[in-house]
Amino acid sequence: MAAVPVRERFIGPAADVDVAAAVGDVDPGQDPSRRMAALTTAHNCEPPACLHCLVRNIVFIGGGNMAQALVGGLVKAGRPGRSIVVVEPNETTRRRLVGRYGATARSEPGPAIEAAEIVVWAVKPQAFEGAAKECEGKVGGALQVSVMAGVRSDAIVAATGSERVVRAMPNTPALIGQGIAGLFARPAVTDEDRADATALLGPTGELIWLGNEAQLDAVTALSGSGPAYVFLILEALLDAGKQMGLSPQVARRLAEQTLAGSAALAAASPDSPSELRRHVTSPGGTTEAAIAVLETRAVREAFVAAVLAARAKSEALGKPAGPAPRSTLLPPTP
Repeated sequence: MAAVPVRERFIGPAADVDVAAAVGDVDPGQDPSRRMAALTTAHNCEPPACLHCLVRNIVFIGGGNMAQALVGGLVKAGRPGRSIVVVEPNETTRRRLVGRYGATARSEPGPAIEAAEIVVWAVKPQAFEGAAKECEGKVGGALQVSVMAGVRSDAIVAATGSERVVRAMPNTPALIGQGIAGLFARPAVTDEDRADATALLGPTGELIWLGNEAQLDAVTALSGSGPAYVFLILEALLDAGKQMGLSPQVARRLAEQTLAGSAALAAASPDSPSELRRHVTSPGGTTEAAIAVLETRAVREAFVAAVLAARAKSEALGKPAGPAPRSTLLPPTP
């Protein structure tokens, strides 16, 4: 099956179709053919023509911000929240998942993990090995989708027993559907698996498939960590605005829209960022005075060094570091 473009997979049902009613009380162990039949009958579509027919059992290991962005995207696109299982030890986070998305949130995997057709790994990289041990021997037949920084696909194969691994590196604007993610698929990943990964991650923003797994370290450093760099610039602009006597509200609005508008202009313009900067920088003007200070203080070089440091850290996270610490995701076994 050829990979299906994101927009095609997100075709919704008619407005009068109640997707949740069509699914009913979804049992994570229910026969997939029964779930498919219920949905395709309600939608009058041929599977897998729409996101609502992505009825594979999905289990998230970890329920943090990125998991919530993915769960929220699926729910917004029409997937019944209660059909998505999230394993999360923190009770407050579980309550949020249930209250905000209607997800099925559990403190430990339980029987649902054995019925999983897609397992989404969304724990901290340092917790992966310990968390994977709790699922050992139970997820080998599932597609593994990782949103963990630095954890190599070889490590995921070794821990899960599945060669069908897709690694993804999203960023936090995914929380509002404005993110971008780099993805890499191992050779065993089928076209249908790619389509499923696209359907899972598509609602969070733009997706870029990579041919080389090592490039994910650069993606992590540039776009994965990138929002933090932008927020640091925003913080600095707010500090400057306050020092010049602007109210915090006015300074924030000016700074936020300046960043958003400049990014939109860069995306829409055929000119390079350097050329766009020159358009603003009149000789002898205020912008030239500001840029001179930034160049004198080597801000450009500092940013480049910072991104390279982030890549180095991502590379280091992917290297074996001796015995794994006990997982903080799941409670100790008796």
